[in-house]
Amino acid sequence: MDPTAWIWIVVVIVVIALILVLLMSSRRRREAFRQKRDEQNRQHAAEIRRKAENADLEARENEARAMHAKADAEKAQVEAARLRQEAEQRQSAAQEFRTDAEKHQYKANALDPDVDEHGNRRDGARDVNDRDMGSRADDVRADDRRADDARSADARDADVRDAGARRADADTATDATRRNTPRE
Repeated sequence: MDPTAWIWIVVVIVVIALILVLLMSSRRRREAFRQKRDEQNRQHAAEIRRKAENADLEARENEARAMHAKADAEKAQVEAARLRQEAEQRQSAAQEFRTDAEKHQYKANALDPDVDEHGNRRDGARDVNDRDMGSRADDVRADDRRADDARSADARDADVRDAGARRADADTATDATRRNTPRE
């Protein structure tokens, strides 16, 4: 064979080898680029998942707060209904007491000769309670005087006891001073 043919064969083999090397290196580059891109996508997906989990957690917390607020509102409604019912019962009881009082007042006016048919007192009429109030006031004043007298007597007794105790303490101190003082 001719040496030029050999050169051409070697050149073709070298070119084919270069093409194969280039193809292999580009495949490796593409694979490295794909791996890098996949890793970035994995990290980005993990970050999105974390955000989704945080959003889900926040949504559940908001739902729990909403349920709690709803329960509080229902509790307040129940309490309001209970208070409204209690107020109605008390108002009914007060009305019954008022009716009873009016009945008693009517009976008392019917029995009292000093009251006219409209429930008004006649001029010059004196109430039984007014007479009782005068004697009760006298009793209270007498009780107050007795209590004041008793307090005064107790205070005098306490003063006498305190004076006796002070005198005894003074005598003891004087005796102790005499014993501790040297004679000249």
